Amino acid sequence: MVGRDLGGEVAHTQEPPTVAARAAKVPLDASTLDPFGGRFLVHGATVELREGEWPGALVIIGFAGMAEARRWYDSEAYQELLPLRTRHMAGDVILVEGVAPGYDAAVTAARLREAQAMAP
Repeated sequence: MVGRDLGGEVAHTQEPPTVAARAAKVPLDASTLDPFGGRFLVHGATVELREGEWPGALVIIGFAGMAEARRWYDSEAYQELLPLRTRHMAGDVILVEGVAPGYDAAVTAARLREAQAMAP
């Protein structure tokens, strides 16, 4: 997530969607985001694979928080769109909490090391 976006939706399509599927989905998707303050952070960009396997494409949509992401996903407008997406694109969708501004990865790593040291 970037900036103020602390929660978001991530979709990984297992194969690149067809042009018809994209054309049918994109205008509807964007209109469903607006009432929930969502915006595309990654959409249709080239993926540069550095490790592992990555078949398909990536979409990341940012929201102000997880509550907004959940409300968007559960909304009537998106649920009406969902069958169109699933008929044309196999993939995974996850909701994930982002990090707050000022997040320090070293603090998280220290907590993890401390918890591991205390484990039996």
